[in-house]
Amino acid sequence: MSTASTSHQPGRAIALKLTAIGLFTVLAAIIKATSEVVPPGQAVFFRSFFAIPIILIWLTMRGELRHGLKTTHPGKHVLRGVLGTSAMGMTFMGLALLPLPEVTAIGFATPIFTLILAALLLGERIRLIRISAVAVGLFGVVVMLWPRLGTGDLGNAATLGALLVLVATIARGLVQIHIRSMVRTEHTAAIVFYFSMTASLLALCTLPFGWVWPDPSTLALLILAGLVGGVAQILVTSAYRFGPASMLAPYDYSAMLFAIVLGYVWFNELPTMVMLAGAVLVVAANGLVAWRERALGLERGKARAVGEPKN
Repeated sequence: MSTASTSHQPGRAIALKLTAIGLFTVLAAIIKATSEVVPPGQAVFFRSFFAIPIILIWLTMRGELRHGLKTTHPGKHVLRGVLGTSAMGMTFMGLALLPLPEVTAIGFATPIFTLILAALLLGERIRLIRISAVAVGLFGVVVMLWPRLGTGDLGNAATLGALLVLVATIARGLVQIHIRSMVRTEHTAAIVFYFSMTASLLALCTLPFGWVWPDPSTLALLILAGLVGGVAQILVTSAYRFGPASMLAPYDYSAMLFAIVLGYVWFNELPTMVMLAGAVLVVAANGLVAWRERALGLERGKARAVGEPKN
């Protein structure tokens, strides 16, 4: 497997990562804005299908079109597609039912669930520091979700939304573990491209379940969502060519700032103090995990570079 050349350019890496996170948040806001009209399966299709031209143009410009799309394990791409598409669909459903900052905050728990799943499925050893981080992170998740789930009213729309986003976050943890094995043999470009292809095909299967013919403005937003998603995925992948994962990881949490601003301006939403308190605990736990992994020399930058699209 060929790998792209890298160089250490911290400023460029940070700028690419921040721009990508901002675009992913814009994408989430677009999906939320169209959710009253467009069913989630149709939104997944537009987000995935219209990212493909951007990815192909990027590969062509880099001279990697032929090499980048080679695969030796197509079955792994299918599994990654099923897991990732399921996570995306549930997240889109959650965006229709919850405030944008809340969906963003719950998503921060992905590294915590990845660590738990790695221990359960891969037998990775988790010592005291990371066990403590997991405990803090899970407590933060409970704090964020308690106002929604503590009522026990599973028929409530917000409660359903919280459950969907939580399950989507766990599914993204599974995706991260799966990608760790894929990057050993598969080019990152192939992982990104075949995910968009698989997600588009899987989303088409929801066509009989209520797709709508959107008005011109909604159609434009849906196409924009796909284009923005494609550009954002390229930017976040490129960021890891110029800076290590340990340096770039903290910038993931800039998504909360973007989400708060967009949520307020676009949807007149503001995060609650309880939700912010839970988010702080999850972010602190993630920081502890990242510090410990850096100390142990665990390199997961390639998996993070491909990753699960934020939305």
